[in-house]
Amino acid sequence: MEKVLVFATHNKNKVFEVQQLLGDGFEIRTLSDIACHDEIEETGLTLSENASIKSSFVFNKYGLSCFADDTGLEVSALNGAPGVFSARYAGVQKSDNDNINLLLHNLKGNSNREARFKTVISCILDGKETFFEGILEGQIVSEKVGENGFGYDPIFKPNNYNITLAQMTIDEKNKISHRAKATLKFIEFLRQMA
Repeated sequence: MEKVLVFATHNKNKVFEVQQLLGDGFEIRTLSDIACHDEIEETGLTLSENASIKSSFVFNKYGLSCFADDTGLEVSALNGAPGVFSARYAGVQKSDNDNINLLLHNLKGNSNREARFKTVISCILDGKETFFEGILEGQIVSEKVGENGFGYDPIFKPNNYNITLAQMTIDEKNKISHRAKATLKFIEFLRQMA
């Protein structure tokens, strides 16, 4: 099995996290690395659909083994929102700060702070698609804390922890995160295929 995989993303933070988990056994190439500058429209209504849209686009256009993920923050008090719209919750500009500020505003005065991160990975190898899922349960804190990570990390405190994801090192986060859980299932699958 080839050791080069295309990750259908331009997000360097995601690539770094996943490459840390994959180690030296596989080389990740991004959309930029394969000169794919298309804006892949995430029109799915679920995380699985969006991940599939991205991996299928790359496989169909370039014929390369590919994986893609989609991640959503699901907040109980907001009926699972922002969910599939997490990256553009506050608008198409996809600003982490704007998204966080809107979420905190929408939760103001609500004592139910339960939330979970969910990542779904779609992998297409030799034309066959397989899905992997990871979930991290936690709470939304009332203000941003921490400088690490990205997205909603500064306001998400995993259950059984007293710090947010943004206060963790990359190694600490990769031991528990939703993306890590999905990626570790994906790695196990790759090892079995090798």
